[in-house]
Amino acid sequence: MRSEAYILDGYVDEPACFGVPPYISPYVRYVAGVLGERGFSVEYCTVDQVRDDPAWFARLDGAALVVMIAGMTVPGRYLGGAPPTLAEIRQIATLLRRPQLLVGGPITFGYAAGGGSVAARQAFSGFDAVLSGEIAAALAAFLDGGEPAGSLDYAALDRWSVAGAGIIGRHPSYPHVMCELETARGCSRAVVGGCAFCTEPLYGLPRYREPAGVIAEVAALAAHGALHFRLGRQPDLLAYGAGGGEFPRPRPDLLERLFAGIRDAAPDLATLHIDNINPGTIAHHEEAARQALCVIRDHHTPGDVAAFGMETADPAVIVANNLKASPAQVMRAIEIVNEVGARRREGVPDLLPGLNFIAGLAGETEATFALNEAFLAEVLDRGLLVRRVNIRQLMPFEGTPAFAANTLGRHAAAFARFKEHVRKNFDLPMLTRLFPAGTVLRRVVIEQEGALSFGRQMGSYPILVGIPLRVACGEVIDAVVVDWGMRSVTALPCPVDINHLPVAALRWIPGVGKARSAAIAAPRPFASVAQFREAAGATPIDGVLAFKPL
Repeated sequence: MRSEAYILDGYVDEPACFGVPPYISPYVRYVAGVLGERGFSVEYCTVDQVRDDPAWFARLDGAALVVMIAGMTVPGRYLGGAPPTLAEIRQIATLLRRPQLLVGGPITFGYAAGGGSVAARQAFSGFDAVLSGEIAAALAAFLDGGEPAGSLDYAALDRWSVAGAGIIGRHPSYPHVMCELETARGCSRAVVGGCAFCTEPLYGLPRYREPAGVIAEVAALAAHGALHFRLGRQPDLLAYGAGGGEFPRPRPDLLERLFAGIRDAAPDLATLHIDNINPGTIAHHEEAARQALCVIRDHHTPGDVAAFGMETADPAVIVANNLKASPAQVMRAIEIVNEVGARRREGVPDLLPGLNFIAGLAGETEATFALNEAFLAEVLDRGLLVRRVNIRQLMPFEGTPAFAANTLGRHAAAFARFKEHVRKNFDLPMLTRLFPAGTVLRRVVIEQEGALSFGRQMGSYPILVGIPLRVACGEVIDAVVVDWGMRSVTALPCPVDINHLPVAALRWIPGVGKARSAAIAAPRPFASVAQFREAAGATPIDGVLAFKPL
């Protein structure tokens, strides 16, 4: 009888890897491949499942081996899951008595409760081993009787990624699970020290995975029902397979081979998105970067986001922290991505930039926030589109320059004002440009059910969609945008069934409002758009109205 091993997913969030539901990190699949190769019967659960249902402890405690994967090196707020606290990790180690218990992942760099606090390396009492370095290789070495330490070997990871692909079927979000794909590890700017706050240079200079390995993994995942993929585990997709130097010249030919191969391997995929793009790469190699972005645009699915690690618009902070691009270079990169990707497909822009800001970096003053605000105001004034602005506080890790040199806690009030300013004066007007009333968002997956239900499309940084109706978790609907919040939109299920829509939801139709909703509901049923217009007037969602008989 095969011994049972559990992977306990405590989620990961790194500058170049994401694994909070509905995402599943590549580390989970690599570890599943190692365990299967060593003869284990492999099971999977998330920390949320263990937290919500104590019966999971009995299942875990009956296993021969439990491998916990965890680690947040960039702080975030999550809808799909809650990463474990340090106390919960220790509790798990205390309560599980029988299995051999291992832990690994980015958590070996350190742990912090959130942004604005310093991460400290932890001694994980209760665990039989801490898997250091590359987690899957460390696990393989440990199971073979060696030390629990591993280094990156893409030939092995390619094999394990295929062998472990079936684990996605155990994910609680399946089949609506986003498979994070790895193309590279390490940072080209490590040659000059890298950005002061970032943990990716701790992996060293870049090592690139061959297209064939990624494509074989996608084929295996697709064979197990995967529909959603993101090329997210890399610090700069435009540098994929490129040469040396701080800003390698993009290779559109290699990206063409990679993306075309993924499309061939998973012809029925529903999502193919990206994550990190270095704006400095675009600024240093405009033409090659434009060609590479066109390759991505021509092969991906719309609604995609190229995340720019801008961090600040303050030149003094940029110099003090060895950051990757000046404000002028970032602005130029925003322009180029807009030129390539701002056209609409399936109702939404094809490919847009996203911006990351970090507070607490060395050299920051209160004037820093004014410079950030001025930069964003210029983006709006020039009519450029940015999908999202991510604002966070520094979480410095040992081994990075920011661990010793930072301004944490010095400008808390200015940071709070800046964040509020951006939400009201940038995010809200930008959302009205990105998702005007009447925009139809396809395949929204409902994640929270209630009088106000919440869902998102599968993809990179999808907009949060509030539905003023009870919609069952897991249901997939099309929805039409009717209003905006600062970081979300309100939408109605599409087509909008006027005759059966509750009065409380009817009020959200543009032009109706709360005061008129009851009066418009009274003469129902309507038989046509013309009849509805007589009562309510024209609306920007006329084209998606339906009039089913009562």
